[in-house]
Amino acid sequence: MVRPAKPRYVQDEPRFGYFKPKGIPLRELEEERLSVEELEALRLIDIECLYQEEAAARMEVSRPTFHRILKDARAKVTRCLIEGKALGIEGGNYILAGDTRIFACFSCGHEWNEPFGSGIRACESTCPACGGKTVRRADCKGRRARAPGRACERSNPGQETQEETVTRGSD
Repeated sequence: MVRPAKPRYVQDEPRFGYFKPKGIPLRELEEERLSVEELEALRLIDIECLYQEEAAARMEVSRPTFHRILKDARAKVTRCLIEGKALGIEGGNYILAGDTRIFACFSCGHEWNEPFGSGIRACESTCPACGGKTVRRADCKGRRARAPGRACERSNPGQETQEETVTRGSD
């Protein structure tokens, strides 16, 4: 059985829903669908000029997953440009990230804000109040999470990998 894909974090909803060749009615065109997370991948790489590792951290996916999202997005945009197709932007599996994320400590219950895009993940954080390493995202209701005690996917160079203890609300 295939594991369900976890939602990707995106900064904003797209401002425009369609792009098409000039002078041809939309009803006469073939259409490609670009998901919101594919658009976000293009934005992070081509507009913000981030490396794939940094962009993957912002979307909270692995680098190989980010690469697949980016590869699919570039192929769709290229087909539209070369073959004269319309490009529709909608849907996908994403969460709006906002400007900050809320982290919470299991040990003492302290909550604090981390800026979105800082690259800091809950599994790599230490509670500023008690120094505990059992930190989770408090603003991810409904997201699936790894079981407590599983290792964090990304480690900091020169630092020991902390255990992932991320759990999500059940509502």
